[in-house]
Amino acid sequence: MVRSASWGGTVVKGVIVANQHEVRVRRVYEPPAAADGARVLVDRLWPRGLSKADAALDEWCREVAPSTELRTWYGHDPARFEEFRRRYEAELEAPGRAAALARLRAQAATGTLTLLTATRQVELSAAAVLAEALAEPAAR
Repeated sequence: MVRSASWGGTVVKGVIVANQHEVRVRRVYEPPAAADGARVLVDRLWPRGLSKADAALDEWCREVAPSTELRTWYGHDPARFEEFRRRYEAELEAPGRAAALARLRAQAATGTLTLLTATRQVELSAAAVLAEALAEPAAR
């Protein structure tokens, strides 16, 4: 899958390239890859059946995950994804989430950042929305 986004980045098979760094989106259940760079779990809940050792995380950033209410409403229904995206982007502007997003943006500026999620369809996940948000220039 290749598509261009309004912020000028390019998405190729779950990898967003912008501003000379990559933000990848992968399932946390997939084995770590050498190209992953920093591995950050961005789900609110710990993935079922996965040990911390097998996850090989650098960080678990629950603060950027969608609210329980939004996550429950969405239910990974593809028909609701665009509305989910809109609501989640609004949630990312809240002070606690915005600070965590800024921290991830700074981390991505130093090298490859892989956002991990337990979701089966990563292209329809909060992690995909988050990756696009990280590739956008920070609001000033």
